[in-house]
Amino acid sequence: MWLIPVRWAFPYQTPENIHVWLLIDYTCDLIYITDILVFQTRLQFVRGGDIVCDKKDMRENYMSTERFKMDVISLFPMEVFYYFTGVNSLLRFPRLFKYMAFFEFNDRMEAVMKKAYIYRVIRTSTYLLYSLHINACLFYWGSDYEGLGSTKWVYDGKGFAYIRCYYFAVKTLITIGGLPDPTTVFEICFQNINYFVGVFAFSIMIGQMRDVVGAATAGENYYRACMDSTIKYMNSYNIPREVQNRIKTWYDYTWKSQGMLDEQELLIQLPTKMRLDIAVDVNYAIVSKVALFQGCDRQMVFDMLTRLKSVVYLPGDFVCKKGEIGREMYIIKQGEVQVVGGPDLQTVFVTIRAGSVFGEISLLAGGGGNRRTANVKAHGFANLFILDKKDLAEILVHYPESQKLLRKKAKTMLTKDKKPDEKGGGKEVVVIPARPDTPKMFKAALKVAEQAGIEGAFTKLRESYRPSDGTEDVAPPPSPAPGHGADSSMVIRMTSREAGEEVLIVEEKKKTE
Repeated sequence: MWLIPVRWAFPYQTPENIHVWLLIDYTCDLIYITDILVFQTRLQFVRGGDIVCDKKDMRENYMSTERFKMDVISLFPMEVFYYFTGVNSLLRFPRLFKYMAFFEFNDRMEAVMKKAYIYRVIRTSTYLLYSLHINACLFYWGSDYEGLGSTKWVYDGKGFAYIRCYYFAVKTLITIGGLPDPTTVFEICFQNINYFVGVFAFSIMIGQMRDVVGAATAGENYYRACMDSTIKYMNSYNIPREVQNRIKTWYDYTWKSQGMLDEQELLIQLPTKMRLDIAVDVNYAIVSKVALFQGCDRQMVFDMLTRLKSVVYLPGDFVCKKGEIGREMYIIKQGEVQVVGGPDLQTVFVTIRAGSVFGEISLLAGGGGNRRTANVKAHGFANLFILDKKDLAEILVHYPESQKLLRKKAKTMLTKDKKPDEKGGGKEVVVIPARPDTPKMFKAALKVAEQAGIEGAFTKLRESYRPSDGTEDVAPPPSPAPGHGADSSMVIRMTSREAGEEVLIVEEKKKTE
């Protein structure tokens, strides 16, 4: 693409070096033929959702595409006309139909680069340089057509021809000005076309560069917009300056450490399977070390990974305080936290580092046993994973065996953490409360249902039961239930006792003649 116009316009192809140019030409042709026969025919493709790997199908698929047609046209042997015109590089212009390979190369480069916008900037700059390259070749051709040095406008034939013509192209296409005025009709027409194409092409390049830079800085612009909106909100409500500074610090550190303000905004766009894959790669090594979850169902741990939320705490921020209701478990991803106490909460009892877990008992304890027992604050900047109690409860519904194991471990931990004077008495802490027993009245109703059928039994219960003030209430005899003869009837009584219990009595009476 670069050498064909240069060899055509500039006198760089001479009889002395013609064999070198022909060697380069035919080497390129050999590469093109190899690409068509070997590589393109072995490219896998998707058909009906399945990846096709059969060699025959891959070859037929390639031959049915537009890419194959362009590749064949690009290798059309125009060199046979060398016999009439000599070795003219313009006869190799069909090779330009391999343009699809260029765009495929661009797509693959963007896919493998970590910062694709850098390559986009380079590619857009290359488009501009190539436009200047073509214009330089045309200017030399026009100068040679008019006669080198014949007027002030044309190239005078001195110095390095390509560099001087390229300098002319830069001043023309970028409309810098300061060029000699054209004198002949050919020069005037050439320059007018140059100016028109220059303004049009340069404006397109500027627009593309703006889009590339805008896409590269989209995340930064979003961060700035969030920061500005938050500052405006705080100023409108006269938030204290100290609080504003802490919020600004949180924004700045979160953005620099994560490259985003909320990881969930990125992951929510992905399918569930891909979110799980990312969560396993990022978080599984940490969660697998938690003693509480060792021995649990592996799939349960995977489901739990997708519920973890990343939160950043500033130095001195309290993660939790003693006496608070615990609704989360914390896993330290980065940084340190300290367990503090004393009158002024400045006494450090222990320092917990990255990879450690705390607050796990609060996930399982109930009945008032889930209050925090210590004050924990961030020593420096701390990035923590948080697992909510509600999320864990939703997961454990599907894993009863893991729920039993966690209940057993939590009871052991609670017993171990109790003080000696607390082990003998006091209110028992409920850990994952078990399912309550079936009410006695409901059991009696089920017994009746076995004898009289579900529909008949509950119809009798609804008609016979009436609220009473401690006295016995007897319902009128109902109609015979299915399965009983017409000479019998069923009587249901509900009796209240002093202890506040209610007794359900079911009697079957036979009619006497």
